[in-house]
Amino acid sequence: MSRTRTTSRTALLAALGLITATGATATVFGTATAGAAAPGCKVDYQVTNQWSTGFGANVTVTNTGDPVAAWTLEWSYAGNQQVTQGWNATITQSGAAVTAKNVSYNGALATGGSTSFGFNGSYSGTNAVPATFKLNGVTCNGATPPTTPPTTPPTTPPTTPPPAGTKADNPYAGAKVYVNPEWSANAAAEPGGTKISNQPTGIWLDRIAAVNGSATSMGLRAHLDEALKQKGSGELVVQLVVYNLPGRDCAALASNGELGPTEIGRYKTEYIDPIAAILADAKYAGLRIVTTVEIDSLPNLVTNVSGRPTATANCDVMKANGNYITGVGYALKKLGAIGNVYNYVDAGHHGWLGWDDNFGPSAELFKQAATAEGSTVSNVHGFIVNTANYSALKEENFTINDSVNGTTVRQSKWIDWNRYTDELSYAQAMRAKLISIGFDSNLGMLIDTSRNGWGGTQRPTGPGALTSVDTYVNGGRYDRRINPGNWCNQAGAGLGERPQASPAAGIDAYVWMKPPGESDGASKEIPNDEGKGFDRMCDPTYTGNVRNGNSMSGSLGDAPLAGKWFSAQFQELLKNAHPAL
Repeated sequence: MSRTRTTSRTALLAALGLITATGATATVFGTATAGAAAPGCKVDYQVTNQWSTGFGANVTVTNTGDPVAAWTLEWSYAGNQQVTQGWNATITQSGAAVTAKNVSYNGALATGGSTSFGFNGSYSGTNAVPATFKLNGVTCNGATPPTTPPTTPPTTPPTTPPPAGTKADNPYAGAKVYVNPEWSANAAAEPGGTKISNQPTGIWLDRIAAVNGSATSMGLRAHLDEALKQKGSGELVVQLVVYNLPGRDCAALASNGELGPTEIGRYKTEYIDPIAAILADAKYAGLRIVTTVEIDSLPNLVTNVSGRPTATANCDVMKANGNYITGVGYALKKLGAIGNVYNYVDAGHHGWLGWDDNFGPSAELFKQAATAEGSTVSNVHGFIVNTANYSALKEENFTINDSVNGTTVRQSKWIDWNRYTDELSYAQAMRAKLISIGFDSNLGMLIDTSRNGWGGTQRPTGPGALTSVDTYVNGGRYDRRINPGNWCNQAGAGLGERPQASPAAGIDAYVWMKPPGESDGASKEIPNDEGKGFDRMCDPTYTGNVRNGNSMSGSLGDAPLAGKWFSAQFQELLKNAHPAL
């Protein structure tokens, strides 16, 4: 199925005779009649996008009467519109009549307070906006008109609808990428940091609070508003990391999350639904929004469950309850329904999934998740590898086909029978495998190169000695980790290739999805309210476990919690950047 889809962002509003640049809208005011409980309201119903058989809509309800603890909004369609999927409200339909009720977190509306919800629907023929709404049983029909009618007529709407938008095969092609001002400021404050502080990085939505932001941190809307300022007249990509599954990161305590293993309902209604509602706002329709969906989750269900020496009890729980599969499928369906969103699913890295017994089963699991919860593979624009990891982009001093004294390099301790030596070869092979099992033939891959440069004085300039396969591989490999299973705040790591579009066959972009200088996890236990635990793999004194060949962890000391600024790591990355700064 082609990834190119033409989407009209306007609608024919026969009932209102109104066409706007952002879609069909109807605003209805109302107050209660005399003697009623005064649940006055203003309803703004906006068709955010529309195509031949379907549409998306956003509805904002503003309470202009007395405060209410809960709300129910009702309307009826004049045509055959059918609501197929909703968020931030519980929506039911009987014939032409639609009822939307608040969910747990948006029921209370003070006087002047408002809330929004959205939905997707189907239709044929015309798609007229409803003319009448009821809030808690009282019609919002303008029964009490303003005492003085307006003397200035409304602005004449444009007579020509805007051109239809086309979804790009590669969202990065011909586009700028959003620079996060918060990360940029942290980077610029570091010695030498201005050399990279203008680079685009991912925005990590790693807890519910990150969606709304706070007095000290930007929320999703604030980032998107800033992106509109950066966009100018060209195209601009915004990179989001969707990362808050229940029972998150079952094999690594440092990035555990706020939701317990069974809290899939909260994941849907308090996390994914609000994200989808914001992204569906017509205000942001001109942005190309790239999502990296739930890093590290699905591969854990292959490699870290019973039957494997690397098994953990937490991963067994998540495999049994199915909430990783459910959550990823739900996220893909909700976000994939938005015309300017490009979903990229996390596909681990070569040092995790490159072995035969991991590679194929992981690809099959990715497809299972992509088709869960009513989603389809068409909701997956591509996959991303090496997210927040350190695997080298290209190992140029040896290949997987080399041998030393008749012994294949696959027998070296570093490669350990893996079929891949680096991320580029792994990404291209995984892409081919995914296409072969039913994903789109134009599937695009992303590679996170934020911390895999491995430059500096330790970077080899040629192959290792031919004494043995181990001296050959170890002497020539760029990746200087003690073991490819080491993942936390690695000593000696450097910035990798700068973000760029279309760098190699099948690769949509090299990206810095993990912001350089943000910690992978704390090197000692630090109490926190984010659900993040202490993982010994972040402790430089740790002697390892089966997942890293019982090797030293190779991590930097004095590290803060995952996601917090880590100056020592940032300086390490600058010093060892390749290409050099």
